[in-house]
Amino acid sequence: MRTFKLGLVCASALSVAAFAACGDDDSISPSPTSTSSASSSASGGDGGGGGEGGGGDGGGGGDVSADCSSPVEVSEAITASTKWTADKCYLMKGILFVERGATLTIEPGTKIMGEKVSLATLVVKPGAKINAKGTASKPIVFTSQGEEGDRAAGDWGGVILLGEAPVNVEGGKATVEGITGEGTEYGGDKPADSSGVLEYVRIEYSGILLSQDNEVNGLTFAGVGSGTTVDHVMVHHTLDDCFEFFGGTVNAKHLICAQNGDDGFDWDLGYTGKLQFLALQQDPSVADETNGFEGDNDADSSANTPLSEPTIYNATLCGKNKEVDKQQYGMLLRRSTKAHIFNTIVTGFEAGVDLRNELTEVELASSIFFGNIEANIAYEETDTEAATESKLDDDDDAGTDEVAWFDGEATNSTEDPRLADCFAATPDFRPEATLTENAATPPDDGFFDPEASYIGAFKADDTWATGAWVSFDAN
Repeated sequence: MRTFKLGLVCASALSVAAFAACGDDDSISPSPTSTSSASSSASGGDGGGGGEGGGGDGGGGGDVSADCSSPVEVSEAITASTKWTADKCYLMKGILFVERGATLTIEPGTKIMGEKVSLATLVVKPGAKINAKGTASKPIVFTSQGEEGDRAAGDWGGVILLGEAPVNVEGGKATVEGITGEGTEYGGDKPADSSGVLEYVRIEYSGILLSQDNEVNGLTFAGVGSGTTVDHVMVHHTLDDCFEFFGGTVNAKHLICAQNGDDGFDWDLGYTGKLQFLALQQDPSVADETNGFEGDNDADSSANTPLSEPTIYNATLCGKNKEVDKQQYGMLLRRSTKAHIFNTIVTGFEAGVDLRNELTEVELASSIFFGNIEANIAYEETDTEAATESKLDDDDDAGTDEVAWFDGEATNSTEDPRLADCFAATPDFRPEATLTENAATPPDDGFFDPEASYIGAFKADDTWATGAWVSFDAN
């Protein structure tokens, strides 16, 4: 495998200031206040879960049969183990905390709405758990309180899990900007910490923007540990990132991101988890810099440990398939991150990859870059200090040749993967034939599916991205 080490090929280190113009720092800070309302019934327990490998097309609404015209309103902190049942709809108001020691259990088929006016956000504190185990036919749906046809990205906040796994900040503790109060620091020394279960869950029309560089993602993992189960989760029509990992060790499978306002899969602050079977469809109406993968160690490009170093197998990343005002990369990997990426398809972005910062170190193999609009693999950068008005084409990596790096790994390819149509309103990410040539075999380590020896998130006949838990509805 060929590994990229920018520090070994750069003549000099890049300054942190050089990166300020290259992309946004990611932060999130929901800060609405709660209003009083009825709380839900008590129950208990959390649980585990698993899932099968695969992929597919299509989707369905996953609507529940409960009457949502008179939902159970929830605004006060959940301090004891509580159960939300599928025969009711729930309306979250303001920041709703699940407190340490409590478990929020949600039945399959339950619908939870976020109030628009208070920008509702669910926050599971360190030491608390969520047990949200839906099924393919009865997903758990977090959505806007708006009526169908009147829902949009940014209608409410999102879901935030705070855990006690390691992060690379001083003192080992961090806070999500805007999430304040007792017990809201995340991070710690428990890599196997559990925040519970998210399984067959859909999060839609989320991602509030409170101020510049101050957003809530669809689903945020902050210091979340590997004891947490995350499998078959979709985020669509969110104003910010679909999935963001602030440190921690959480592993996740079968993630779908669609029509996002910012990055698809974003990591920093020392994230070291494992990811497999990732599918992304970017929103062509968003002209901002939105990337498939965006990876950092931290905002200061430091060598603070643990270093961000995820391992990723089997991803299909589909960009906007058009030129927009700002750059959008299949992978923007920078600020001292490490990563190991295999069996990934990158198509429809302006450029496939950009690597930045002297300590950035990335292994990419058994991957296909095809059909990226302006530069299939990477922009040819110029040795100038000034960027053009609409594109950042100055030398941001001291002369690193990403094309040579990509081509230097014999298992990488620029051949057409012949996907069905991952840019359609209802995308089909599957290839015409399963892409086994030059594919890597995932390790048989108890998490990765070692039978997924093919490139992309899907075999030709996969169906894991079908059923009621998947929806690409626009409003």
